[in-house]
Amino acid sequence: MLEIDVKKKLRDFDLQVKLSVADGEILMLVGDNGCGKTTLLNLIAGLQSPDSGRIALGGRTLFDSDLKKNMIPEERNIGYVFQSYALFPHMSVYDNVAFGLRTRGLSRREIELLVKDYLDEAGLWDIRKAKAVDISGGQKQRVALARALIIEPDLLLLDEPLSALDVRKQAAMRRDLREKIHACQVPSIIVTHDLRDVACIGDRACLLESGKIALTGGPDEVMRWGAQVPFEDRVETEIFH
Repeated sequence: MLEIDVKKKLRDFDLQVKLSVADGEILMLVGDNGCGKTTLLNLIAGLQSPDSGRIALGGRTLFDSDLKKNMIPEERNIGYVFQSYALFPHMSVYDNVAFGLRTRGLSRREIELLVKDYLDEAGLWDIRKAKAVDISGGQKQRVALARALIIEPDLLLLDEPLSALDVRKQAAMRRDLREKIHACQVPSIIVTHDLRDVACIGDRACLLESGKIALTGGPDEVMRWGAQVPFEDRVETEIFH
């Protein structure tokens, strides 16, 4: 289980979030641009530090201001899919996926077997030698997800994982994403601006407004948010009515 209770002063507001995510649960985090969604992911991943509070994952304390503990990102064992995917552009698909394994003391043969399994599962083995800069948006998304999953993370964080994809491909990718994440049985948080993602992928959703949780509920409740959802893509709710 992931447990968060943090505060951080930002330029326009104070981020103040308290929530928990169970093992195997997918929490969708929605809200307007600049409301603190990505900052919250970065606090959990250790890329930014809260001003105060506590973050615990599976019984391990990742951050605790009272104890003056702040675990470095490399030790948190978190799989993070960034909005831009953050692939190494001039490295091959194979080397991008293998990257996180090479600091874990695995033999070359062990890495080869794992990477082949994950690339086969993602339908990427045939393009394993291609440079990341030369592949499509959908392929980049699958490479980034494979790289996050192959380390067998204790937590998954995904920041707008479908936003760069063609709308026609998003429906199939939503199903694929949900299946792959649920198979891991770890807590997961997905940031999105699209309520279709919430309905099709998530087990639970939180609306973040100016750094604070304003609404929370299951996918079946999302369609009832309606006019309460102030962010720019509120029009997406029309598909549920």
